[in-house]
Amino acid sequence: MNQTLVEKIAQKFAYGLNKDQIVHSGDYISIKPAYVMTHDNTGAVIPKFKSIGATKLANPRQVVCTLDHDIQNKDEKNLVKYKKIEEFAKSMGADFYPAGRGIGHQIMCEEGYAWPGTMAVASDSHSNMYGGLGCLGTPIVRTDAAAIWATGRTWWQVPPIAKVELKGKLNKGVTGKDVIIALCGFFNHDEVLNHAIEFTGDGVKFLSIDQRFTIANMTTEWGAMAGVFPIDEITIEWLINRSQFIKKRGLEGVASDIDGNGQHPRMNKERIAILENELTDLQPDDDAFYGKELLIDLSTIEPNVSGPNTVKTMTAVSEIKNKQVKIHKAYLVSCVNSRVDDIAEAAEVLRGKKISEGVRFYIAAASSEVQKESEKRGDWKVLLDSGAIPLPPGCGPCIGMGVGLLEDGEVGISATNRNFKGRMGSPNAQAYLASPAVVAASALAGFITYPGSESSGKLIGEIKVNSKTTKVKSYVQIIDGFPSIIEGELIFCYQDNLNTDGIYPGKYTYQDDMTPEQQASVVMENYDPEFGKIVEKGDLLVGGFNFGTGSSREQAATALKYRGVQLVIAGSFNETYKRNALNNGYLLIECPELVNDLKLKFGKEKLTVKTGMNAVINFTKSILSAGEKIYSIDPVGVAAQELIVAGGLEGWVKNRIT
Repeated sequence: MNQTLVEKIAQKFAYGLNKDQIVHSGDYISIKPAYVMTHDNTGAVIPKFKSIGATKLANPRQVVCTLDHDIQNKDEKNLVKYKKIEEFAKSMGADFYPAGRGIGHQIMCEEGYAWPGTMAVASDSHSNMYGGLGCLGTPIVRTDAAAIWATGRTWWQVPPIAKVELKGKLNKGVTGKDVIIALCGFFNHDEVLNHAIEFTGDGVKFLSIDQRFTIANMTTEWGAMAGVFPIDEITIEWLINRSQFIKKRGLEGVASDIDGNGQHPRMNKERIAILENELTDLQPDDDAFYGKELLIDLSTIEPNVSGPNTVKTMTAVSEIKNKQVKIHKAYLVSCVNSRVDDIAEAAEVLRGKKISEGVRFYIAAASSEVQKESEKRGDWKVLLDSGAIPLPPGCGPCIGMGVGLLEDGEVGISATNRNFKGRMGSPNAQAYLASPAVVAASALAGFITYPGSESSGKLIGEIKVNSKTTKVKSYVQIIDGFPSIIEGELIFCYQDNLNTDGIYPGKYTYQDDMTPEQQASVVMENYDPEFGKIVEKGDLLVGGFNFGTGSSREQAATALKYRGVQLVIAGSFNETYKRNALNNGYLLIECPELVNDLKLKFGKEKLTVKTGMNAVINFTKSILSAGEKIYSIDPVGVAAQELIVAGGLEGWVKNRIT
């Protein structure tokens, strides 16, 4: 079948495929994920769900609600919000985990929702973490969550797929966090942007599941839509140990679908046995196509830090420790590095010692279960005795919520996953990322360091870009109401990374009374004030690469639609922009060859060019004709066509529930 693991899982959870249809990268499919998780943003999904006329969940067993983001906030407004979420979840029969139980992503893994070989989605960018168990975890937006609640389904375009080979074995003191920091810092030119990643290589077998969780989690910061590890004996062993642990634990923390015999509904011996029998099928085919192949030698990685304020810059601890970069705050919190092994690593560094005077060290376990286990092992007490400040199991400083945020002029080092400027507090602070051991050692010393860290020499990595052999494409089925052909004049805007503020200015974003006509009148205003005078109704807009990056404002898609631009063609799109466009019934097409040809022809002299070139897009044949050249485009399948015809995802859902 020449499929990658990602394509195989997508095939398994696709809905309504034609007979003998094989799912590949680029295909638009309707997906019916095994589970959908929402956290505090459940409060925003509920009104979307109700506004489309839904009154019940299509499958209550598919829905998981967790409270984890703003759990330190005890004001009445937030408590009322949390109460409403709990009441909604329980009235609908969904699985619910209250504030203090832990971070949603950790719960998804602890409680068997993120199961190897399945697909689970969440309205949070770090759902990539499920890939540590060989589960295809990928983020969705809130409208998608409401659609899944109501119908069990939403849409997905299978992303381009990259293979990352992990060669060799990590040296002592080097962790999974150092691996992903090295990948983000070494391959720091958007090599895997909007890709799904499959990890492979002889080095994988030396990585624990906790290390895989860490690496998969931060593929988000690397720019990927998913990061999936192979399902192997390490995976099976973790599941067996986990199921035995749960059996001893009893019913505590188990969701409402516990069976009459007290058996865990997902993490059990029978289900593991079924998985073991499926292992052969849950491997990529030998002839599977990967758009990119990356390699990194694990033996050449050393303890590193990311930053400050970006994951694209890394520095070896062996180098930065000589600069004695003073820190004010240290953090061992978040879904990426607050599990039992992480806490043990930090405790090993701090045992019998005190953190440096003037440094505040904040700790929070990934879940209440992790904290209890760490307390049982004595590691939690070691951290407290060293002077660490405990926070409840959940999110917090890493998303700029609760106590312990960075203040003006401060420097922090954190075992979290994201160090964007201002994310953890003041935009005038500096944030570095590192492993739990490096964070603990730095809190102890008062500056960034790690004992015994020595340079291991040059990091070894390489990348290969593959060209896909053009195959004869089968004709695409066109549904009623969707045009088989669209044509119009090309309007060219050359800029790469055109952000949503350029497309739809931020000053209008929260003016909720802007009419479609008013949105249309200001579209592209920040990019080119002349755009509105050049473009005409029926034109086809051609942008650069990574079109629509930046914030998630939906108006950046709807304003172009309201202006009468039939569709947007680009070299590539920001994934959130793509979801917002299709969720609002607006079509986007990727055609990098056309974009490169127009850049050669028209250059960068003008921000907006009326090309005089007419283009014809044939959706049946999946081709675009412009000038004297014919370009191949990804098939626009039935799943995408249905969204356009329905006017967007909300219309699509209404059609199905009525």
